[in-house]
Amino acid sequence: MNLYTRRHFIKHAACTGAAVGMGRLLPGCGADGIVPETPPFAPSDLSASVAVARGTDLVSMTREVLNTSGGAGAIIRAGETVFIKPNLVGAGMVHHELFSSGECTKPEIFLTVAEECLEAGAAEVIIGEAGQVDRFSWEDMLTLDGSTSVTEAVRRLNTRYDGQVRLACLNVDSPDWDPVRATYSGLGQVYVSSLVSRADRIISIPVLKTHRFAQMTLSLKNLMGVTSANYYGQPGLTYRVKIHDAPAGLEQAFLDIVAGLRPDFTIIDASIGCEGNGPHVMPGWWGTTVDMRDRLGEWLVLGSRDLVAADATAARIINYPPQGVRHLPMAFNQGMGQMREDLIELKGTTLDELRVEWQPAEQVEGFNNVILEGIALLFEVPVP
Repeated sequence: MNLYTRRHFIKHAACTGAAVGMGRLLPGCGADGIVPETPPFAPSDLSASVAVARGTDLVSMTREVLNTSGGAGAIIRAGETVFIKPNLVGAGMVHHELFSSGECTKPEIFLTVAEECLEAGAAEVIIGEAGQVDRFSWEDMLTLDGSTSVTEAVRRLNTRYDGQVRLACLNVDSPDWDPVRATYSGLGQVYVSSLVSRADRIISIPVLKTHRFAQMTLSLKNLMGVTSANYYGQPGLTYRVKIHDAPAGLEQAFLDIVAGLRPDFTIIDASIGCEGNGPHVMPGWWGTTVDMRDRLGEWLVLGSRDLVAADATAARIINYPPQGVRHLPMAFNQGMGQMREDLIELKGTTLDELRVEWQPAEQVEGFNNVILEGIALLFEVPVP
């Protein structure tokens, strides 16, 4: 079977058949009986850089990180399609505010990245997420100051740039689902939205959160959100149970996705995040909101071409030794990026100036054993 990469458009594999729209049409391409292959051992000895901006204006901080990294023009070429993947995991599902709670990436950041890509000549910018519901309301997503919605901001961009920005709820808006190789996880292949796999450039924009099942969710794990929640969930449960239960583990599953898509850049939103049992916010069961201004006096935004280096740096900032975060040594050893502190240049500050306390997540074994209770709480219990 041929596998899609985002830079090589090829014919559909036979097992996708005439599948269009939702990944519900994909059974028959499962991984039953597949033994995970052994990943390559190829740790990188290349240096990496991570740009850091501090302040309270997320728009200017995002531009600063991009400019320190050479500008959007150093990431994309004129005429290319760019896919921007924020973390909007709770959109349409949780009752509390998505952005001031720390649960989701702030609109100021991903909208600024979209505009900078357009300024650099992008032919199209797609902002997309496949959350826990089929469709969520972009109109209800407001900037932190409440001055505008994502819908209105994109409308203004489209007026200025001739309709070149698209918002996509991937579970229903994805034209197709393309397979990427996932043999190291034992899944065989994982289907991702064609809006991502066929884009020329991919930018991952997560929010800083610890995670109940993956220890941390940053730029690497963020790419899980380009898969179909309908296919990889279970009837009545859109959490991606099949990916969490991959034979070689959740971490290898999302690393297989990252390896197949090869994202070009990441910006980590470390303004208002989530400590403890993320990825959702609900003290007592899920995680707790952290405003970085209360810990550091300012917000942070990090940017890098090297997703492993960015995630390892974010881990060090919150006093999480990267070697203790399961997927970071895995990614490093598989040659996906740099984890070694001595080979990561921090631009704009030093680690000693940034380190803060952060409550780790309680690691839970057995995704299915706990997730139903947590979902019920998200729906039924308001967050103070």
